[in-house]
Amino acid sequence: MSSTTQREHASGHGSGQGSGQDAGLSATDDAQQATQQTAQQNEATKDKSLRHRLNLKPAWFALAHVVLIAILLLPSPDGLSWQGQIALAVLGFAVVMWITEAVTYPVSAIMIIAYLALLLGLSGDPDAPGAAFGTKNGLTTALAGFSSSGVALVAAALALAAAMQATGLHKRVALLVLKIAGEKISHIVAGAIIISIILAFFVPSATARAGAVVPILLGMVAAFGLASNSKLSALLIITAAQSISIWNVGIKTAAAQNLVALNFIEDSMGRSVSWGQWFLWAAPWSVLMSIALFFIMRWAIKPEVDRMDGGKETVRRQLEEIGPITGPEIRLIVVSIALLFFWSTEGFLHPVDSSTITLVAIGFLLLPRVGVFTWKKAENLINWGTLVVFAVGISLGTLLLKTGAAGWLSQKTFGAMGLDSMPLLATIILVGAFTVIIHLGFASATALSSALIPVYIALAATLNTPDGGLGFVVIQQFLISFGFLLPVSAPQNMLAYGTGAFTTKQFLRTGIPLTIIGYALVVLFSATYWKWLGLV
Repeated sequence: MSSTTQREHASGHGSGQGSGQDAGLSATDDAQQATQQTAQQNEATKDKSLRHRLNLKPAWFALAHVVLIAILLLPSPDGLSWQGQIALAVLGFAVVMWITEAVTYPVSAIMIIAYLALLLGLSGDPDAPGAAFGTKNGLTTALAGFSSSGVALVAAALALAAAMQATGLHKRVALLVLKIAGEKISHIVAGAIIISIILAFFVPSATARAGAVVPILLGMVAAFGLASNSKLSALLIITAAQSISIWNVGIKTAAAQNLVALNFIEDSMGRSVSWGQWFLWAAPWSVLMSIALFFIMRWAIKPEVDRMDGGKETVRRQLEEIGPITGPEIRLIVVSIALLFFWSTEGFLHPVDSSTITLVAIGFLLLPRVGVFTWKKAENLINWGTLVVFAVGISLGTLLLKTGAAGWLSQKTFGAMGLDSMPLLATIILVGAFTVIIHLGFASATALSSALIPVYIALAATLNTPDGGLGFVVIQQFLISFGFLLPVSAPQNMLAYGTGAFTTKQFLRTGIPLTIIGYALVVLFSATYWKWLGLV
């Protein structure tokens, strides 16, 4: 296709400079509307087909309760307290609910709170034989996660992501990068990866980052005159989703599941990991994975064209539509850069932890006149359900650790495999493979961290490591963030999949080599780079 033909295809007319520009703008609007209608039709078709299928959610809901009751009725095994058995029963209930999504994650979190409060409250008090623990104490235990510093950091991170959405700064950054990238498809693919990297530093929400990048890429494809389910759409949207998952590993504050793991590590192992330490460990892996992603995407999906003539003009028009940079955006840039500075120098130039720093920044951003958005606006933009799921996961994981249930479960599963007598690298390889495989059943890495990290901490205590097992647990957390294989493996994947831009087969075609390379790099880094740094 020639450049002239491409421009005519994008604008709808090939003659008349002034009328061509107007027609191009009209075609862009029409294409964007068509894209939205196509997405809506895809969702409607999907919903209709789902309604005609057998609804298994009631069955999964019942199965979760069967698992709960069955574990409670089992004879108490040696080495496990009754409260530990309750913790395992609720964990079994939670895992079934999380894997099957019989109800939404926030609803399942509320049910977990209720069952913990009732079951613990009606059980005996371990410190006062013959007396009941009491539902008030049970509820306090169930809500313990809400008082953790990790929850405060997640709340502040969600508020920071909301500030980006309120000001539109993340969209401006994405458009500026695409403007620099130009019109060659390979450059736009690289630009999509770079956008994800930049936003990962300042937007601590994978879903928010996807929400910023995906519509812009779809708008460019629509303006060019291609359908939302074209190969070009699939190439760009899958690239965006996969690069977001890659940098969930590279940056401590990029994903909530990292903060779940670090909260358990701090409470149970007495070790803290600064933003800078995490970046030193994980960022090189993410850089290499980003390079691999570029070549994998270029190999896996061949787009209809090699250039997007008129794409730069489309980006320019979108930048004109959002107007010149505003005062709130400038203030948010200053605050974000200051946050990045304080995060990266935590423990070196100052003793203030990431949670406190972020809360101070959010307090400033909410101030009248000098801030960037109001509390009412924040209420509407913050995903409070994520916060509830995070806190409840902390409560359940803490209970598993304190009652010894995590240690008992680790000994019965991994102990039987003789991992405690294996070299550390072999243990990382075997347990890492288990982590990648079990992720296939979880749509939430936060839930997966809540379920697995307490068990891995207990396992780490049995391993012969110089750092008490810190490196082993952190590496498993890196693997928990692997959401490369399926659209249901991560929320940002589902957001991208909802556009109808790609099929599950296309996503899997890119996800399989990404997972293999990512896992191989974890093994290589464990034997070399992380070993040199003293992580393992």
